[in-house]
Amino acid sequence: MMRPFFNARTLAATGLGLGALALACYPALAQDAQATAAAPEAAAAAADTVNKGDVAWMMTATLLVLFMTMPGLALFYGGLVRAKNMLSVLMQCSIITGVVMIVWTLWGYSFAFGGGTSYFWGGLGKLFLAGVTVDSKSATFTDGVEIPEYLFIVFQMTFAVITPALIVGAFAERIKFSAVVLFTILWVTLVYFPIAHMVWDGSGLIFNGVLSGGVGALDFAGGTVVHINAGIAALVGCMFVGKRTGLGKDIMAPHSMTLTMVGASILWVGWFGFNAGSNLESTSAAVLAMINTFTATAGAMVAWCIIEAVMRGKASMLGAASGIVAGLVAVTPACGTIGPVGAIVLGAIASAICYFFVSVVKNALKYDDSLDVFGVHGIGGIVGAIGTGIFTSTSLGGIGYADGVTMGAQVWAQIVAVIITIVWCGVGSAILYAITKAVVGLRPTIEEEREGLDLVYHGEVAYHS
Repeated sequence: MMRPFFNARTLAATGLGLGALALACYPALAQDAQATAAAPEAAAAAADTVNKGDVAWMMTATLLVLFMTMPGLALFYGGLVRAKNMLSVLMQCSIITGVVMIVWTLWGYSFAFGGGTSYFWGGLGKLFLAGVTVDSKSATFTDGVEIPEYLFIVFQMTFAVITPALIVGAFAERIKFSAVVLFTILWVTLVYFPIAHMVWDGSGLIFNGVLSGGVGALDFAGGTVVHINAGIAALVGCMFVGKRTGLGKDIMAPHSMTLTMVGASILWVGWFGFNAGSNLESTSAAVLAMINTFTATAGAMVAWCIIEAVMRGKASMLGAASGIVAGLVAVTPACGTIGPVGAIVLGAIASAICYFFVSVVKNALKYDDSLDVFGVHGIGGIVGAIGTGIFTSTSLGGIGYADGVTMGAQVWAQIVAVIITIVWCGVGSAILYAITKAVVGLRPTIEEEREGLDLVYHGEVAYHS
């Protein structure tokens, strides 16, 4: 007869052993339970922590955008003017950089992103950067992911710097230095900051699609805010200032295509901070903006050269540089939402249309846009802004529209954004040029213009040989 495996004594011993084991394991089990309960809180805390990689990338992107103005744009424009006006262009870009940085810090950031709920401006809540500390944060495109607010401030500051600097190319060689300074202060305050708020702030008119059926316009890096804005102000400006003395009679060829090519190359490199940096995070979305900045620019440059070769028999360095800028401008609003192949097509289309305005429309209408700011930045920005609504479609390689939004609705939102920017900037710029003319005047005398603005306003020359 077999003995039973379990008996009373065995059961009692087993129970005591299990009880002791449970008591021994209780602290560990309790810790696991606490850890499990705390996991969501820890995850939330981790999500709110600023990522060092994002910070490092955005600091780099900010410096790249500054590099676009100083020295990129300055050299690009400087090479295109006559030698006697080289330093005047360099100084205009330099003084605009310094003045706008001060204005942005004192009231510009508040006017654009001050936290107000107006459709048109951010209010006075952050005048003199009130309330901003090393610990304050700005949101990115990912919920719970932030960057230091000071970093967002300086990144946006570089955009505010380059936009009015672009304008001076329209009336290069014939504008008073004092007029550039006064107009810049007035223009960024009453035109640039409101447009930046309307497009990029959560309460903005264009951001919310108030006039386009609730569909907000897509402007990843500044097609409306920077390029259409600058292009329209440039067109109005060259009409207010008038034509260069001797236009059509004197030789006004660029004095250094070498410097222009150097400047265009710096612009292209810096533009990666401009476009990819606008993602505000170091993620795959920034990489998409990066590859589009390569491909659109390549498409535009090659297209411009082909058009020149067909129309004029030769492809010029000036044409290649113009194509580079046209492609960069066109892809700016689209770089975060379209695909690389679509970017090539968009760049080529923009290049062809810009070429038409620079070589045909300007001559037909006889306005003196010295360095083709309107023809390249204004027109390229308009083509890019509207093209964004088309090439964002998944069927064309883009990332697609917001839920429930069709291509037609998005294109209409883009058109409305373009119209708002043109009207606001056109009317505002005309008023501000008139004020500047009344206060300090716009043009030097004919004698001063013939002598060259380098000596007249700065007492020095670029070259001594």
